[in-house]
Amino acid sequence: MDRIELCRIFVRVVDCAGFTRAADQLNLPRSTVSEAVRTLEQRLGTRLLHRTTRQVTPTQDGLLFHARCQQLIADMDEAEQLFRQAPHALSGRLRVDVPGRIGRLILAPALPRFLDAHPGIDVELGMTDRTVDLVEDGVDCALRVGPLQDSRLVARGLGQLPLVNVASAGYLAAHGIPAHPRQLPDHWGVRYASPGNGRVEPWEWREEGVLHEQPLRGRVTVNSAEAYIACCIAGMGLIQIPAYDVRRELADGTLVEVMPGHRADPLPMHLLYPHRRHPSQRLQVFVAWLQEVLGEAVR
Repeated sequence: MDRIELCRIFVRVVDCAGFTRAADQLNLPRSTVSEAVRTLEQRLGTRLLHRTTRQVTPTQDGLLFHARCQQLIADMDEAEQLFRQAPHALSGRLRVDVPGRIGRLILAPALPRFLDAHPGIDVELGMTDRTVDLVEDGVDCALRVGPLQDSRLVARGLGQLPLVNVASAGYLAAHGIPAHPRQLPDHWGVRYASPGNGRVEPWEWREEGVLHEQPLRGRVTVNSAEAYIACCIAGMGLIQIPAYDVRRELADGTLVEVMPGHRADPLPMHLLYPHRRHPSQRLQVFVAWLQEVLGEAVR
């Protein structure tokens, strides 16, 4: 095993805080991963990891070596790409995580075009509404919608998602059509709780440049976009949702937009990836492609 590969294994062990998880992500036997770290420690003449039955953490020397390894790996990846100028010559694996609805409705249907253009690249696509830890889970990039909080990551803006206020035709027939948010106390809503922190999101709208918030009464609370839309279609109340998410339902009359002059602010979209001085060329190509796909789908 060459030195670069030993460094890659060590970095993954530190990022995963354990040998077993690192081995699973690298598709290697745990014994191979453990031996790689021991080989590095012998060559360097220092202990790189504190090992306990529950957790693996880097020593002070391990932290310094981890940072150097990250840079070394990034430089090697960049050097290898110098002689792969044609896009079809790019190769390797990309681990990507996106919100469930965006993955199912936008990314997955378009993905064959990317794979056809880059036959040497394999994509592992995770689709979930929960926030993943890119470093710990070994994810190359993640699409996130809404305000950003993790400052350890590099963020690239990918535009915004316009929101609409909608309800089912059946709900509106039974409860009337609200013309202004001041009528919200007379209506029901499907309440959305953030999968990350459990916070129930208030109803929002902007009027004369001022952003307003109001809790909405409701008898059902959900924590996924799929459930949010399904409950709305079932007539349980009003929701605020990205327009692309309900384009088909609005077109066939299943859902109806209400209060179009009092929408919430659009949600920002960012692609996040771990901090590296030189992102791999395959990651740069994927980011450019994703930005184009999202631009076409949500405008």
